[in-house]
Amino acid sequence: MSGPSYRPVPSQVSFPEVEQQMLGFWDDERIFERSLEDRRGQTEWVFYEGPPTANARPGTHHVEARAFKDLFCRFQTMRGHYVHRKAGWDCHGLGVEIEVEKKLGLAHKSDIEQIVGIEEFVRLCRESVIEYVDEWARLTDRIGFWLDLGDAYWTMSPEYIESVWWLLKQIWDRGLLEEDFKVVPYCPRCETALSAHEQHQTDAYQTVTDPSVYVRFPLVDDPDGALLVWTTTPWTLLANMAAAVGPEITYAKVADPALPERHLIIAEDRVAPLLGEGVIAQAKMSGQDLVGRRYLPPFSFVEPSEHGHTVRHADFVSTEDGSGIVHLAPYGEEDMVVARRDELPIAQMIDASGRVVPSGGGFAGLYVKDADPQIIADLDARSLLFRAEDYEHAYPHCWRCKTPLLYYPRKDFYIRTSQIRKDLQASNEPVAWQPSTIKQGRFGDWLANNVDWSLSRDRYWGTPLPVWRCELEHLTCVGSFAELSKLSGRDLANLDPHRPTVDEVMFDCPQCGRNATRVTSVIDAWFDSGAMPFAQWHYPFENKDVFERRFPAQFISEAIDQTRGWFYSLLAIATLVRGRSSYESVVCLGHIVDADGRKMSKSLGNAIDPWTIIEAVGADALRWYLITGGTPWAARRVSVQIIQESLRKYQLTLWNTYSFWVTYAA
Repeated sequence: MSGPSYRPVPSQVSFPEVEQQMLGFWDDERIFERSLEDRRGQTEWVFYEGPPTANARPGTHHVEARAFKDLFCRFQTMRGHYVHRKAGWDCHGLGVEIEVEKKLGLAHKSDIEQIVGIEEFVRLCRESVIEYVDEWARLTDRIGFWLDLGDAYWTMSPEYIESVWWLLKQIWDRGLLEEDFKVVPYCPRCETALSAHEQHQTDAYQTVTDPSVYVRFPLVDDPDGALLVWTTTPWTLLANMAAAVGPEITYAKVADPALPERHLIIAEDRVAPLLGEGVIAQAKMSGQDLVGRRYLPPFSFVEPSEHGHTVRHADFVSTEDGSGIVHLAPYGEEDMVVARRDELPIAQMIDASGRVVPSGGGFAGLYVKDADPQIIADLDARSLLFRAEDYEHAYPHCWRCKTPLLYYPRKDFYIRTSQIRKDLQASNEPVAWQPSTIKQGRFGDWLANNVDWSLSRDRYWGTPLPVWRCELEHLTCVGSFAELSKLSGRDLANLDPHRPTVDEVMFDCPQCGRNATRVTSVIDAWFDSGAMPFAQWHYPFENKDVFERRFPAQFISEAIDQTRGWFYSLLAIATLVRGRSSYESVVCLGHIVDADGRKMSKSLGNAIDPWTIIEAVGADALRWYLITGGTPWAARRVSVQIIQESLRKYQLTLWNTYSFWVTYAA
């Protein structure tokens, strides 16, 4: 009787070629499809695929996420579970728009309408998405990530958008989607508001050097006295509304060292840090004693009013830095709280592109950062500048175009997530987080300090905000295409719900009968992706049973920065509509860094195209290293050399061992 037969293998091997042969076998024999068919009817294990934004070629960090997701799904499949793996593509948003703008050579947002036109721009955005989805699908197949690409959800599909509209209508009906005038993070290059979670994306904060200025605000009732006010944004002085003090803080009247015949009002605790030791106070007073005193503003662009250009009290004033007296302008959220409380005058001195408006005198037309040195020089010439110095600090930038953000007062639509803060925290409580510290740490802190979700975007390529406004300012939120058809008297079953087509749909206001037109905003693309548990099934218009069976997910996994992105939007939307989280467990993944531990980026020139590694050593070597290179949430150092070393230690060892066995076993 002969012994067992072993298939011989060559001593020299090309793993990329071996992988291609296996991929061909899987396709020819429908192995993935059969793995599902064989388990149909068995207990389901529900997995949600986070939709990557199709605005660029996938990077090595995307391979990491796909490797881990495939690992968990294969393991549960091997345990006999039915694991549906519906692919998804995040199609809308600034990332796509900016990519198209670059291809067209557009420098400003206004170029989109003036040179290209909305319809053509939207068409090009759609084409760009399809182009990059093809790239993503190619990589997905090549790395062996079993995903149902043929039945993917696309956030730009009419069915998906209709489900998003339905979700927004549910939130609207609860009174939690409203229009409001608030200060928001704003990108002057993209000319749109951003949400707080976009503002806190990875790398959104960069270290910058700004001018720090101390300015004299002369007191009206004391010609020889002045308030000493501090700001790191001199351009905001153009719109000064008031000066704020802490009511419980002690303030001192001290001689002005530059103008000895005059004196300054400054927080007592800031005298020594700013003026030096040994300065004697001529008098002391509480912040409350200063409230109501009027001063001469540094600029006269804001109309005088009863409470404007007076000292106001505010709890946020501190003596940790500055002078203990805060300049108030309509470019800070806390400033606007005081402005509303005390009915302060508000003047918008900056336009949508971050430039000083025409009424800004000699500063008109200047970009805010360019206006700073001229404003400082003007203050100095009028003896209002006490001190100017450089101030290094972390400052938020647009997470898409990297432009420094402004804090800008504007009317937008907000989801009142701050009103359901406790509900969000309760939804997070049963979720199993890995690492566990994220639950009450990074993510828990985010929920505890939740602010309203800035939803609307003044852009073009996105899910249109389904809100119509009539001539009398009545607002109507539409929750389906059928509802819009009924309101407009048109058959809109085949509507392409994108701009500009949807903008052309009008109807008579249900409240007053006047003409209603759509608010031209689109929505935050993070709402799109967070809506996927519902919208991937066109719920509630179709597949109600499928949705109920596959909600919530038992497992999701993405990079750790998604605590400010997809993890949050998933939880927020599901809590708003269903009162619970849409996922039960999360595995957070660490970042990919280069061999020296630096974050990979195109600007540093250290980013590695995953295809470079795959073509050199194969996808398995890369997958194996990413999966086994430490805890999932630890950073991974990646280079071709590092992956080659991993290949030598693991795959080549296995290959050579088997080759040795085949050669000598007989």
